Amino acid sequence: MTYRYKVALIFLIGFFIDCINIFISAVALPTLSAALHVSTSDVAWVANAYILGLTLIIPVSTWLAGRFGSREILTASMILFTASVWMCGLADSFNELVIWRFVQGMGGGLLIPVGQALTFNLFKGEQRAKISTLVMAVALIAPAISPTIGGIIVDSSSWRWVFYSNIPFSLIAALLSWFWINEARPTSLPRPDIKGLLLVSAALGSLLMGMSLYGGDAPAWVAALFVTAGVTFVLLYGLHYRRCKNPIIELSLLKSKKLSTSIFIYYAIPGVFTGVNLMSIFFLQNTLHFSARLTGMFMILYAIGAFIAMLICGRTYNRMGAKRLFALGMLLHSAGIATLLMVNDPSDLWVIVIAYSLMGIGGGIGANTAQTTSLMDFEGNDTHKASVIWNINRQMSFSIGAALFLMVFNLLLKHFDTTQAYHATFAIAALVGLFPLFQLSQLNTQKDCHAQQNS
Repeated sequence: MTYRYKVALIFLIGFFIDCINIFISAVALPTLSAALHVSTSDVAWVANAYILGLTLIIPVSTWLAGRFGSREILTASMILFTASVWMCGLADSFNELVIWRFVQGMGGGLLIPVGQALTFNLFKGEQRAKISTLVMAVALIAPAISPTIGGIIVDSSSWRWVFYSNIPFSLIAALLSWFWINEARPTSLPRPDIKGLLLVSAALGSLLMGMSLYGGDAPAWVAALFVTAGVTFVLLYGLHYRRCKNPIIELSLLKSKKLSTSIFIYYAIPGVFTGVNLMSIFFLQNTLHFSARLTGMFMILYAIGAFIAMLICGRTYNRMGAKRLFALGMLLHSAGIATLLMVNDPSDLWVIVIAYSLMGIGGGIGANTAQTTSLMDFEGNDTHKASVIWNINRQMSFSIGAALFLMVFNLLLKHFDTTQAYHATFAIAALVGLFPLFQLSQLNTQKDCHAQQNS
């Protein structure tokens, strides 16, 4: 195996671990909520804490890799991940679990952007399409098997083993990183933007807390205070960015329409789906009384649909271009979400099958096209900087999607019965998933030229 494929393999293992942690824990959230005696809104912090840890460390990950070496950072990240995921399984309280999930996010957040930047710099131009396809293949396999495995674990053992199951993968990634990575360190390094990092983290944390409180039992003014604080931190970062020589997030890269549109698409498709899938899990388990195992198996349908989508993108990207594929993905994805409105009792199994299949095809088209399109305008050091923005966006979209629709559901629950509240939440999500249609006109109408050699 050549060096660049060794690096790509390490990145793909890390990406697989990241995807597993999003989907395998989601199916266990209803059980966690009951076992730790916390509300639906509160239990979402099992995911949010992981995202906050990622957000805190991702912007400085490439600087740390330059300062201490890619091999050392990638290895250390997986060792930290292994230790924290072990402690998650040992947690005796909800607060303890949230703290260790935050640490776990910091471990995972080191590997993804460093590994992605190393990989994409080794695969130039047209060859990046192959790597994007491999990334999407991993993104299909993980959601296909992890919820089913998570459901089996929850039904037959304990939620703690949902976390322990990550350990073999993280240890393999640590060993491969140590023995395979060989990257020279830069001779001079700019000082990391700590102030910017704190502002970005404070903004995300405040916004997530505000949405969580607004959908819960807290007074509206408290939630509004957190949301206002989050917006204020965003504005403060904008002011800080103008004066900083080496900002933690290089906002000028967002002038790339390919990157900015791909980011918006990621919020509307994978972000919305994360929220819809979370609500669907609670709906199916708590209202329709499906087992965790059966609930997890629906993600296999999503993965099959997304696999079909990957084949479609591989064969049609050059011919159709990103704009048409984005539109097709959004329409199919929202149609799948809208189909969930017809689910009323356990006998509607085929309706759920159709819904998850449509969401898989549409979501796969949108996510694969976004992954391929997002970094196409960048080379060299700009790839590192754009990778930081892309990975922060990817993680934030998952967290905000979950927090947003939990908030919407809890607000609707005050006015409707449980099933009606779920259906109304799905309807709103289907509409939100179509918002980026209005931004597609900003994309260059010229079809993007990259070859999918595997098509």
